[in-house]
Amino acid sequence: MLPVLRACARLSPRATRLNLIKRGGGEHPINEPGGYLFGEKPLAAGEKRVKEDWETIWVWGWSAFFVIGAVGWIYKPDNSLSTWAYNEAKRRLEADGVNLDYEKTPICTDYLPKPKA
Repeated sequence: MLPVLRACARLSPRATRLNLIKRGGGEHPINEPGGYLFGEKPLAAGEKRVKEDWETIWVWGWSAFFVIGAVGWIYKPDNSLSTWAYNEAKRRLEADGVNLDYEKTPICTDYLPKPKA
């Protein structure tokens, strides 16, 4: 048992030294910040920005995605529980012969003020 402890005691300083040496970090980033948005310098007066090839496809793709998503969200089927329960209750009442149409009663005009001539 004692030789094993001695071997472990000898290895532990080496292991910590190797861990300190092998730790990463401390290197400079590949693209250091230069103070410009997306690394692009401001354009001179009257100069137009040149788009990259992928930018137009990206803009049109996201636009189509949002338009299709909005149309799909607007026209999605109503699968809520309350709508199903309402339709089921209406179907059962109609099967039992209950009239669900409300007939409006005629307005009694005797109590309304008469227009002045």
